[in-house]
Amino acid sequence: MKAASAQEIKAALKDLDSKALMELCLRLARYKKENKELLTFLIFEADDLAAYIKSVNEEIDETFGSVNTSSVYFAKKGLRKALRISNKYIRYAGSKTAEVEILLHYCTNFRGLKLSWQKSTMLSNIYKAQLKKIEAAISSLHEDLQYDYLRSLQRLTEY
Repeated sequence: MKAASAQEIKAALKDLDSKALMELCLRLARYKKENKELLTFLIFEADDLAAYIKSVNEEIDETFGSVNTSSVYFAKKGLRKALRISNKYIRYAGSKTAEVEILLHYCTNFRGLKLSWQKSTMLSNIYKAQLKKIEAAISSLHEDLQYDYLRSLQRLTEY
């Protein structure tokens, strides 16, 4: 089965009444956890982006709290898990401001680890890649916001 394009789906959804549309959304939410999380964000949390970012940062803090720093291998697994969570919530928000704030928080926690990650090429590459993503997201923001975020980014690049 070939999936329809987004434009075809949009045209078909225009013809549906609200009850049928609601049934489709509920059916979609039943099949994947990500679909349900996205619908939850769009319905309940999209209005207050600051509170959403705060809750995401708290979840990232919890994940970083459980990172096993006994070896680089286990630390990498925990860091990748935190990064997957971050990227998932960034995708839900669809906002460059949210992306910058969440990734800045991720990198701040990364630097705060009790692990000499600078000696590991693998871990330092993960960190540098996130800094590049932050820089790219900052460049697409308004100039006033860019200044504040660039200062935060400079603090993270000094190591």
